[in-house]
Parts: sequence; structure tokens; C-alpha cells
Amino acid sequence: MMRNEGKIVMKLTPRKKLFVDAAAEMFGDGSVLTKSQTKEAALKAGVPYPTWFRKNCSVGYNEYKLPSEGGSAVVPVIAAVENTEPAFVNLVATNMEKQNLVPALFEGFVAWGNFSKIEKVVKSGMFYPIFVTGLSGNGKTLMIEQVHAKMKKELIRVNITIETDEDDLLGGFRLVNGETKFVPGPVIEAMERGCTLLLDECDLGSNKLLALQPVLEGNGVYLKKVNRWIKPQKGFNVMATANTKGKGSEDGRFIGTNILNEAFLERFAVTMEQPYATAAIEKKIVVNSMKKCGEVDEEFATNLVSWAEVIRKTFYDGGVDEVISTRRLDHIVKAYAIFGDKMEAIELCVSRFDQDCKESFMDLYTKIDAGVITSEENADNGLAGYDTPAEKEAF
Repeated sequence: MMRNEGKIVMKLTPRKKLFVDAAAEMFGDGSVLTKSQTKEAALKAGVPYPTWFRKNCSVGYNEYKLPSEGGSAVVPVIAAVENTEPAFVNLVATNMEKQNLVPALFEGFVAWGNFSKIEKVVKSGMFYPIFVTGLSGNGKTLMIEQVHAKMKKELIRVNITIETDEDDLLGGFRLVNGETKFVPGPVIEAMERGCTLLLDECDLGSNKLLALQPVLEGNGVYLKKVNRWIKPQKGFNVMATANTKGKGSEDGRFIGTNILNEAFLERFAVTMEQPYATAAIEKKIVVNSMKKCGEVDEEFATNLVSWAEVIRKTFYDGGVDEVISTRRLDHIVKAYAIFGDKMEAIELCVSRFDQDCKESFMDLYTKIDAGVITSEENADNGLAGYDTPAEKEAF
């Protein structure tokens, strides 16, 4: 008999039985459920999401076996079949040893802002958790990745969501080559490899991130599921990025962000605030992006940066509800390389905003770049495809 075919026997409380009965009716007795199916069954049974089910009945990645009633305690699947200790997969010594976890160098990257501070922390080799916060699209994550790329230091990036839990972070039982084994999560991998753990978009997480409390103290973590203590290797560190400071988003700009536990936030030694780059730095970034696209237009780069700067100042003063990020300038550069029309590139890249905001942004750009010809003007003059007064005259 395969290990994943073993039975899970446990005593069911009335609420647990409601869930099991509903799930059995929907999917069959002893079925293996996914997370989404678990939610459906809980909803049908009218009970809260059964965290006990995911914790005690895991038989593989995103797989949870319905228990049967009988007895007073959970009998682990592999113990019920073979009466053995849970198997522990050491990915550092198997699958992942062939992987190079050093981030790739980003062509055209410009080091600025907190880059040098983060570099010093990494060079120190100390365990010193860092929390980096700032508005979207200003290069927080890329900056951390490029510090590690420059120093050839391994980095494991974990994108946090509201669904991220202890099983995702520390590890859990997975089906490996037909056997149910405990597979360490990314946090354990980072600790055992002595590399940096990056918790990206940390403020999207829930109170389940509190499973990382001992990890953020730098002393190690106890894996309850396999009764094993994991100590971090030298060089291990934790860094987090977020659009907020873990206090939620009152203006609704970053919907889904949560108020993080104060004890969790307190374990980060420093918080680095990341603004948008200065005009001089941002122009270098835009020009480098143009170089990657094969065509550099210095005047266009200057106008784009000036345009974004005016919009940001207006945003900070409360005049507009949206902002142009450095990432969006990069989007515009690429759109211009593809479509060959400045205003079309800008229009495509600001169309995600509401109509009034979009029109005001485009109107502002025409005032900054007096030489630009809108598509409507080109059509009126029969000069579609000619962007500048010089091109128009030559026609």
C-alpha cells in the first residue's frame, strides 16, 4: 500500500464532524482535498475554515485527506501504515544543491538610495533584519536583489499573501516520489544555506507570519511536525519589503495590506524608507532602459522624468489620486520602442487610471514636451506617423 493511501483516524468534535460529513458528501469518504475544496466544504457545512484539518491531515503539497472517526488522537498517515518516524527531506543536500540562488545582474541597474546601507549589512555577515518600505514601483525589491547579485550572495525571495502560513514558510508534508515526507520550506532552506530570506510584500500577510517570531530573533526555529530544531548558518538574514509600515493603508491605495503584529515588526532592527529617485538618478534609469530597448532619446527621457516629478509633487500635495512610478516610466519606454509613438506609449501606460486622471496626465505631458504631436492632430493634418514639427515640415 502506498503511504498516501493510509487512513487518518481521529476523534471528531461535533463541529469537525459537520465539516467531514459535508466534505464526504461533496467529494467522497476518505477523499484528498485541496485548499480550495476545503474552503468549499467548510462553507457548505457552515463552519469556520478548518485549520485543524490542514495541520493534521496533510498528505502532500496542497493535499489533505479526510479523516475517519475512532480514537482520541490523530494517527499520522505514514505512522499508521509503517509505524515509522516522519521522513525529513533535506533539500539542501538533494534537489536544491544544484541550484544557484544568487540573483542575476540586472542590465542597466543604477545603485542609489539605501543600496549602500543594505550592502554594508550584507557585508557585515551579521543577523540584522531589515524592513524596507515605500510606494509601489520605486525599486525596493530590485535594490535588495542587486545588492546580492553584486556580492554573489544567495537570496531566497518569498512573495507573501494573505494565504501564506506556517506550512508555506517552514515546510510541511509533501508527496515525494510516492512517499509522504516532510519537506522544508523556504525559511528553513535560507537558514540552512546561510543566505538571505526576502519577505516580499510583507504587509499583505496575516497573523500567520507570527510563525517567524523565533526566526526573526536569529536563534533558530523548532519544527513541531518533525520534532527537529533548526539553527541558522552564518550569513543568514531576513529582509522584508512593503508598501506600508505594517500599519495598513487608510487611503485604500494598497488594498489588501494588513496591520502587522507589533511584536513581529519590533523584531526588525531598522526600517529604511525608500522614496522615488531624484530626477538625475531617475533619468539615468530611464536612459538605461532605453539602451536595453535599442534606442536612446535623451530629450524624451528628460521630459518623462520632469512629467513624473510634477505629478508626484501634485500627488503629495493632494491634487491628484494617482502617481507615476519609476516602473511605469520603464513601461512607457518599452511601449515607445514597440509602437514608435510617444503619446500612444504614454496613453497605453496611463490608461489603467480613471478617465479624468488619464486625460490630465496626458495633457500635462503635451505642455512639458511642446514638440509632441497628438494622434488627433496628426489625423487632422493627414500626417499620421509624424511626431515632431521637424518631421511634419519635412513631409
